[in-house]
Amino acid sequence: MEGGRQTRRFGRRTLLPLHVRRLSHTVSCWYCDYKTSAFNEPLFRVGRRHARLLRVWFSVGIGFSLTAMLGVYVILLWESATLLHLYNGNAWWLSKLLPGSLFGIFPSVFGLSTTVADVGYMCISTIISVSAHEFGHALAAASEGIQIEYIAVFVAVLFPGALVAFNYEVLQALPRFSTLRIYCAGIWHNAACCAVCGLALFLLPLILYPFYIHGEIPMVLDVPSSSPLSGFLSSGDLVMSMDGITIHNPQEWMEVAAHIHEQTLRNSNFSNSFHFTMANGNKGYCVPSSLMEASTDVLLTDDQSTCPNEFTAFTTLSCSNSSMLDDGSIADKYQNSREGMHCLIAKDIVKLRKCGDGWVKSASNRSSCPCSEDDTCLIPVQIPGLIWVEITYLRPYSSQCWKLARNSFAGVKSPNFEEKGCGGTFVFVGDVLSMALSIRLTAYRPRWLFSFVAYLPNVLEKIFACTFHVSLALALLNSLPVYFLDGESILEVTICYLRVLSPRMKGRVLRLCLLAGTLISTFALLRIFLLTILFAEET
Repeated sequence: MEGGRQTRRFGRRTLLPLHVRRLSHTVSCWYCDYKTSAFNEPLFRVGRRHARLLRVWFSVGIGFSLTAMLGVYVILLWESATLLHLYNGNAWWLSKLLPGSLFGIFPSVFGLSTTVADVGYMCISTIISVSAHEFGHALAAASEGIQIEYIAVFVAVLFPGALVAFNYEVLQALPRFSTLRIYCAGIWHNAACCAVCGLALFLLPLILYPFYIHGEIPMVLDVPSSSPLSGFLSSGDLVMSMDGITIHNPQEWMEVAAHIHEQTLRNSNFSNSFHFTMANGNKGYCVPSSLMEASTDVLLTDDQSTCPNEFTAFTTLSCSNSSMLDDGSIADKYQNSREGMHCLIAKDIVKLRKCGDGWVKSASNRSSCPCSEDDTCLIPVQIPGLIWVEITYLRPYSSQCWKLARNSFAGVKSPNFEEKGCGGTFVFVGDVLSMALSIRLTAYRPRWLFSFVAYLPNVLEKIFACTFHVSLALALLNSLPVYFLDGESILEVTICYLRVLSPRMKGRVLRLCLLAGTLISTFALLRIFLLTILFAEET
C-alpha cells in the first residue's frame, strides 16, 4: 500500500511510469489496477490554497512517522530475538510491553472473519483507511507544488492497495525535508484517522442522543438458533437483570456472567463421588408449604434425581446449617435428605422470595434464610458444572410495554411484566459464560418503535472500531523498513542526512536495512498468521 514514493536517491528505477500522457490500465495474471486522474485538479487547488498551513501539519507528521518507525524497529528487533532465542528472563518488561504479536493488536485486525458482516466491515474500513493514506500523500505533494499524475487502485496477487504517482523529475528536485513530508504524509493521516475514529466512538452516545438512549439497558440484536437462549429471547428484547442484578450495557452483561461463574467455582466444594449437587451454591427460594404438598414426587434412579420435563428438582436448605456448604458435612446432609426432594415448576418458583447466601446481590450481614414459618427454603438440584441463573427481560412491542419500561427505568414500581404480556423471568441452567457470549447485545435503545434503526449504532461502532484497527495496522505496516512500502522511501531520505557516510556506503546501509527488515517482517507476519489460525481453531 504505497503512495507518493516515486523518487529514488540512489538511481533506482520505479515500477510504474511516472509521467504519462494517457492513462492505461494494467491487467495480468498477478496484477491489475485502475488509474484515474479525476482528482488531480481539485487536490492540487486545495493543496496550493492552504500550502502554508499544510506544510506545518505535515511537518508534525514527520516527527510522528519517525517515532513510529523507531518503535517498529524495536519491535522487529524483539521479533528477531524471539525467533533466534536470543532473549532471556531479564527481558520480562519488554515481553509485557510487546505481548505476542508484531503490532500488539492481535487478533483485532488479523483475526479471521467468520460472517459476511465481518467481511463487509473489513472492506469498508480498508477503503476508508487506504483513502486517508493516499489523500495524505496527494495533499502533501500539492502543498509542495507537485501535480499528481494519477491515483491507482490495484490488486497484486490477492492483496489490494493504492498509490499516488508523481512527476519524478519535479519530486527529485525538492529539498529533502519537503520530500520527507510527502513520504510521511500517509502514515500521519492514518494516525489522524485513528484519532478521529476514537473520538467518534467516545462521542457517539452524545451524537445519537436525540434518537437513542445509551447505557440504560441493553437491547438484544440477534439470538442465533444455536444459542441456548433461542426461544427465550428475541431481537428487540431488553435484558433487565441477571440473578437480580440490573444490567445497563453489554459489558455489564459479561461481567455479571463472569462473576456468577467465579462465585460458583468458589462454592463448588462437593465431593466428586456425588452425582447431584446444587446449581449455584445455596441459591434458594421461599416455597409455601401448600405448593410443596402439591408437588410431584421425585423419582430416584441410580442416585440421580429426575423429574418430568416441565419440572425441576428442589431440595431443602436448612437456614441454620447453610454454612455447612463450606465443609464436607454437606454430603451427609444431602444424602439423608433426598427423600425430601420436590419437583416444582421453575417459572413459578422464580417469582417467590429468595433465600440462601448464594445470590450475588446478597449482603454479608443479611440472614441467609429470610423465610416465614409457613415457607421452606428450597434450592434447585442440578448436575455438577451447570449454573442456575435467572434472567429478567422486557419485550417492549406495544405502547403499554414501553410505558412499563420507562417506569422501570425511572425507578417507579410497575406491575409484573409477565402479567401484562411484556416480558418476564426465565431460568437458564448450563454454562453461563457460553450463554452470555451466544447473543449480541447493544447499549443503544431507540426512543421510538422503529426496529429497522436498532442496528444503526452497532453498525457505526463496528465501522469506527474496525477502521481504527485497520488504519493503525496500515500506519505501522508502512513504517516497516521493507521494500515497496513508505518505510523504504522514508528510510532512504533519512539516511541521506548522515553526512559521515559516503554515497556508496549510504546505498549499502540502505540495502542492508531493507533486506533485514523485509526478512524479519515476513517471518513476523507469518507468525501472526499462524497464531491467528490457531486462535480461530480454539475459539
